[in-house]
Amino acid sequence: MDLKPNKQRSRVLPAILLVSLLLSRKVHSQTTWQSAPRVDIAKTLSALLLEEDTDGDRKITVEDSRVGGTPRGDKVFWLTSTAGQRLEIAGTPYLSNLLQELKLAMDQGLSETALDSRKVFELPADRISRMIRELYWDELTRSIDENGLQDILGDTKISGSRGLQYLYVPASDRTAVSYFRRIADRFPKWKLEIIELPANRSPAFMRELAGRHGLLSLGLVVRDSTVSGVPFVVPGGRFNEMYGWDSYFIVLGLLHDGKVSLAKSMVDNFVYEIRQYGAILNANRTYYLTRSQPPFLTSMIRAVLPYLPDNPESKRWLEGALEAAMGEYENVWMNTDRLTSTRLSRYFDSGEGPAPEVAEYGPVYEHYAKRHQLDARELERRYKSGTIVDSELDAYFVHDRAMRESGHDTSYRLVNRCANLITIDLNSLLYKIEKDFEEILRTSFGGSLSLGDRVMTAEEWGKRAESRKDAVDRFLWDDQAGLYFDYDVAKNQRTGYVSATTLYPLWAGLASRAQAESLVREAIPLLEMPGGIAGSTVESRGPITPGRPERQWDYPFGWSPHQILAWDGLQRYGYGRIARRLAYRWLYTITVNAAHYNGTVPEKYDVVERTHKVFAEYGNVGTTFSYITREGFGWTNASFQIGLDLLTTELRESLNRLVPPEWIPGLQ
Repeated sequence: MDLKPNKQRSRVLPAILLVSLLLSRKVHSQTTWQSAPRVDIAKTLSALLLEEDTDGDRKITVEDSRVGGTPRGDKVFWLTSTAGQRLEIAGTPYLSNLLQELKLAMDQGLSETALDSRKVFELPADRISRMIRELYWDELTRSIDENGLQDILGDTKISGSRGLQYLYVPASDRTAVSYFRRIADRFPKWKLEIIELPANRSPAFMRELAGRHGLLSLGLVVRDSTVSGVPFVVPGGRFNEMYGWDSYFIVLGLLHDGKVSLAKSMVDNFVYEIRQYGAILNANRTYYLTRSQPPFLTSMIRAVLPYLPDNPESKRWLEGALEAAMGEYENVWMNTDRLTSTRLSRYFDSGEGPAPEVAEYGPVYEHYAKRHQLDARELERRYKSGTIVDSELDAYFVHDRAMRESGHDTSYRLVNRCANLITIDLNSLLYKIEKDFEEILRTSFGGSLSLGDRVMTAEEWGKRAESRKDAVDRFLWDDQAGLYFDYDVAKNQRTGYVSATTLYPLWAGLASRAQAESLVREAIPLLEMPGGIAGSTVESRGPITPGRPERQWDYPFGWSPHQILAWDGLQRYGYGRIARRLAYRWLYTITVNAAHYNGTVPEKYDVVERTHKVFAEYGNVGTTFSYITREGFGWTNASFQIGLDLLTTELRESLNRLVPPEWIPGLQ
């Protein structure tokens, strides 16, 4: 059964994109490139920007156009080689390819280069995939060691008072403490202060960190007296640390592109975090010590495991990773803060007050300031100093912190109530963890594994999973709507908020066949947009007003995690055609934006208008660069590589030609 999207949500491409689409198809025969022409890089780059970059942003996009009567921005450039050849390059995608190739050559310190015509005329989808594989992953890779710190210390988020850079190291990791102290002594200009982090981190200790927050160290490898950091991949842009749930999707992308060692090292760093910090953190910064993120560790382990050799070393690695994952499950997700009386879990953050990483809570203080007869700034000052106590504001920040642990920060699904919600996304993830433990124990350890003084059995984890499924069906499944909803324990009712998270049970294998059929019938038409799955429906999100702004995890915005999990879940239950259609919609959105906007591959998209121009909350990470993007964005990169595998050869050719999904017969 294949379902069509709601016709009312279809959109016509903006005229500027249609014009560019036609222009971009004008690919001049490569027979004119008898040999790789040598060009003067600086001269050619200057001429190209002068003619085609009419808005001066050092990119070539569909928005560059003729200026006055001067023939600039006409999407045709005559390239002149050092031998005097004149070669025509037409169309925004190919002009931006040329710009990028010239910049890459310049950055190698070259004054001249022989242009590779295959890269200049590289088709859009093929280019995105190659750039991810050959450039973006490497540019997003970090390590916390002597070499890696030189890059990371440029991040202003780890700077404190007096220009100091704070690096917190677990006091129990004496090797790390000694290593980083030696680095700080050798490089005094870095102003690097190494602080030993105690095992007992009370609320009072966390409060004392105000103004002194910093980076947390991760794993180290010592070989022949040489110390190096265990590498990891960051999301990109301003997110310059190892993030919790981003890392699962990044790992899938790394494995797809053959970077097995790097994918495994991501798991190793999470094992280090659990052992040293007690949890997989929102990210490795001190103000995230009170909060985790959606749990995907067992899924990461199972993704990496088939790529490892079948030997005793891999078996030991698996045992260590499982022990850490079981510890996280019990100590974080089943602790008294997160486990509710329903036997299901919630998101929570043990910290107090406003989240330190949030720069601006102005609208929140404005809302609560009225009853105190103060302006917002004065209320903020007095509230933070403790001279004003406001229980409702306290509660707001409890929910706000919990929402940030959910990864969906922010959404009207969760605002000012997240800590009261048993969410379908979290409990689907926990069910998946329980089933992962059952499967790994059965297939790799004969059904049981001794960890310390405890024996873990596949049967035990299978029973836990069934118990959770029963509770999910009772509290979160709405038979009348045919959807999963979050459950508000304070109000003793389901919220009725239609979110992309209603599809998580498909990915987790939690839904019955009948429930899966209902989800496909009811949820897909509500959430499918021209550019992919939206974060919510417009009806659930509600009206947008000056006092009620857009939230980035709601309609009309779409995110890579929701796409990947939906594709995987639909395939699990036999809805491969729908998964392929959704994948094409999402990949078309990525491709058309990259082709028309100089290779832009950002954090998220407006999937209704199919644009990267998202201005909700803090905007869109991955859109600020000159000449060439060197990173893309972690989970968007992964979604592109994974999505390509779902497409037929014909669909991939259509993607390269920038054919909109609504123009493809049979895709609907």
